[in-house]
Amino acid sequence: MNNFFKTVLVLIILFSVSCVKDDDYGVPDISISNLNIPQEKITTFKAVKSLYEQAVNGGNSTVIINDDLYIEGYVISSDKSGNFFEELIIQNKSDNSNPDNDPRLGFKIDINVSSLSDTYQFGQKVYIKMMGLTIGETSGVITIGKGDAVNVKQIQAAEYKDIILRTNEVETITPKIVGLADLTEADENTLIQLDNMQLNRFELGATFASESFDEFDGFRLLESCDSGISLIMQTSTFSDFKSLIVPQGKGIITGVYSRDFRDDFNVLILNSSADINFESNERCDPMEITCGIAPTVGTGNLFMEDFESQKNNKPIEGNGWTNYLEAGSEPWEAWSSTSSNASLGRSARLKSASSGDESNIGWLITPAIDLDAQEGETLRFKTSNSLADSSYMEVLYSLDWDGNEANIALATWGVLSAAYVVKDSDSFVAWFNSGVVDLSCISGTIYIAFKYTGSGQDTFDGVYELDDISIDYVE
Repeated sequence: MNNFFKTVLVLIILFSVSCVKDDDYGVPDISISNLNIPQEKITTFKAVKSLYEQAVNGGNSTVIINDDLYIEGYVISSDKSGNFFEELIIQNKSDNSNPDNDPRLGFKIDINVSSLSDTYQFGQKVYIKMMGLTIGETSGVITIGKGDAVNVKQIQAAEYKDIILRTNEVETITPKIVGLADLTEADENTLIQLDNMQLNRFELGATFASESFDEFDGFRLLESCDSGISLIMQTSTFSDFKSLIVPQGKGIITGVYSRDFRDDFNVLILNSSADINFESNERCDPMEITCGIAPTVGTGNLFMEDFESQKNNKPIEGNGWTNYLEAGSEPWEAWSSTSSNASLGRSARLKSASSGDESNIGWLITPAIDLDAQEGETLRFKTSNSLADSSYMEVLYSLDWDGNEANIALATWGVLSAAYVVKDSDSFVAWFNSGVVDLSCISGTIYIAFKYTGSGQDTFDGVYELDDISIDYVE
């Protein structure tokens, strides 16, 4: 009897081993060691993107590939940490060589399969069989999938292994080291490295994506210590590092450059928490001052501007304003609109969109305000934006500027950190109140500046609006 049971046990073990076909233990073996794809059937990312752009220019939203073509690329996303879901991001190059003749480009591939990292490693070279696939946009980035003349749909589990052909070649992916101001739409779906970055000071102590207000994703504001420009880091609430505290120093961060789900703003998506390396404890926070938010508004007024006396589409002038253009061709101008993003009667705005400027920096500075002549001073204003992208506005102050435009850059400017300025992620329709910003703890003569930074690039060309500025005091 014992021998009988031993025999049965051996047979069970042998049967179990025979069912394991590869080292992945249940992962389909879709590797193809000898892919014999004729060179003339391999096309470029640039050619595929051009086909899509031609379709869009012709009034279509997608293009379906009907030719027996392939593209070759490298996987730069991994869902191992749960920050990507049912998608692969591939780019055409593993490094940044020859950027002029062969630019780095990337695509998202939409697949109705989870745990794709079990099959497609980060850096793995793959071939995409393009016949019958649809190219369009999802969440603002170019996407490859199945579909029709209108929509891009997911490649299904039963067919993806015949479409995304992996090789045995796994390369080290070298991210593109780039400054935020130099990012363009062509960098979407590619791996980038940002140096000298830090988490915005108002978000210190936050987790990646497990705060009470995080629904599907956590959005954390990163900023460059070199330029001051911001970019949002997007982390899924299903990621395995969502509860970790975002590092509070400064340093290097690497991720996939993309757009948020609703295609409202640019984001950086990490493959894992190891992609953020903020080892330096020396942050680059600006000088700031805050007296907090005042409980009431005084009945006396030192300065008021509603821009109603200004001329539409003309630079703001008069009333003691200094309208200083540090860079570019677009200053603060008067603007009136009754559209969905309406002005408040007549407002001030700075719009660098389509200017063609590599950089656009505009200052709108109040006249000098003596804070020693009265008590209980406060500041109020309203801001709005139109798809701010990566442009931004700051509310600054100076206690040592002499009122001369030539000396603006030489003066010491800090941030009035209690003032709320509309964020890139805020609705572009509503106007937001700054709050009643208390100035009473400051002494001396102060200048308050509304500073806009943007450019003519599509991803950095937002519009900021400003109105109803009032500096009051207690009589």
